Amino acid sequence: MNRHTHWLPYLRRCLDLAQQGAAQGEIPVGALVVSARGQVVAAEHNLQRKPHFDPTGHAEIRALRAGAEALQHPTLEGCTLVVSLEPCTMCAGAAVLARVKRIVFAAWDPKAGACGSIRDVARDSRLNHRPEVIGGICEADARLQLQTFFSDLRR
Repeated sequence: MNRHTHWLPYLRRCLDLAQQGAAQGEIPVGALVVSARGQVVAAEHNLQRKPHFDPTGHAEIRALRAGAEALQHPTLEGCTLVVSLEPCTMCAGAAVLARVKRIVFAAWDPKAGACGSIRDVARDSRLNHRPEVIGGICEADARLQLQTFFSDLRR
């Protein structure tokens, strides 16, 4: 068993959250904050579109906020951000500033990904803190979910 299979149940939950968001017309992205002990302390999906109109309503930002609130601390040291899609620059930057231990995601994002696709915010950070990045787990399932959503949207 490779070390990445540990993250499969969490990524499946992210895909379920993403589907909940898609059912509300949101781009299907789900995110979790997982404590060092493996406890899910926050679970969110995108919430950007009507009626919210929130450009920062990405699943990752919402999960980081909820995780900090749940843990009653502004940083999430020792925690992992688990996401169905590679975080964008805003979300990867927020994860670095929140001091998460690692970022785990399903699908790479060749258009906006900032954990290795277009740029690598974690690696390029000049802060002393650089989270580990693990990507591409359950990628086919996450990619299919996104492709189906956008295909249905175009109809």
